Amino acid sequence: MWWDAFDILLQANFWAATIRIATPLIFGVLGALICERAGVLNLGIEGIFVAGAMAGWLAVYLGLSLWGGVVVAALVGAAFGLIHGTLTVPLGLSQHVTGIGVTLLATSAAYFGYRVAFPNVATPPRIEPFPTLDVPLLRDLPFIGPIAGQQTAFTVLAFLCVAVVAFVLARTPLGLSLRAVGDNPEAVEAQGLSVVGLRIGAVMAGSALMALGGAFLTLSAFNAFYFGMINGRGWVCIALTVFASWRPGKALLGALLFGALDAYQLRIQTIAGGMVPSQIFLMLPYLFSIAALVLVARRADYPRALMKPYFKGQR
Repeated sequence: MWWDAFDILLQANFWAATIRIATPLIFGVLGALICERAGVLNLGIEGIFVAGAMAGWLAVYLGLSLWGGVVVAALVGAAFGLIHGTLTVPLGLSQHVTGIGVTLLATSAAYFGYRVAFPNVATPPRIEPFPTLDVPLLRDLPFIGPIAGQQTAFTVLAFLCVAVVAFVLARTPLGLSLRAVGDNPEAVEAQGLSVVGLRIGAVMAGSALMALGGAFLTLSAFNAFYFGMINGRGWVCIALTVFASWRPGKALLGALLFGALDAYQLRIQTIAGGMVPSQIFLMLPYLFSIAALVLVARRADYPRALMKPYFKGQR
């Protein structure tokens, strides 16, 4: 039994599943990271996941291409980001309360839109999702080939987003301004830049990425929209953002760790049989999130202006 448990880690299917499970979390953590780097906590992520999943899938069902559905999902996420940013940045409302309100609004709007579009449908209509990759150079490689062959272009997009966000934050004037507005908005204002504009723009961009996490589930992992399909992934992303210490590379690592634990618990249940209740295994990924949050939170280098409203001219 113990060898079988270890053998899981050597299987290409396990690592392929790990990457698939981690992909929506990568989008979500990157989105939360961008928002919080700019000083805004976005607890609307769970609802934005739902809205992105619904909007992207419905757009494809109505005739858009798969990439068109991705764009629609991003635009819907950005729209909810604009709502959240407008209420929390220039108006200075509570970021916690507003974020939860956005989650409720986005989730309810998605479910209402589904019922309006399909009032008498018991089984969700299906679409043709992103196909798996077939890269000639990778196809025949041992171990790597089977892993890459089970992914889609949407997963490649997630990894590209990690590289782009890391580069922008670390190597560009925009990234410097974004980090500064989350640490010292007074200094940003002194340079003649708009704190409000930077923060709202960051929340919109981060929310667009969050929506892509939801769209991945309906356009790549599955081929339909189901109620409850997000299943708390947004809240996990909030914890993983702290685990990542607001760094894109560590965000990728945290998402992959969570994905590995989730993929592992599904397989270890088969080996354990009925000796251990399945609920114990189901808890493992979430226990990891809690433990990571507790261990890292004490020494995490928070953006110093996180959740602190700022008004022009105020010192």
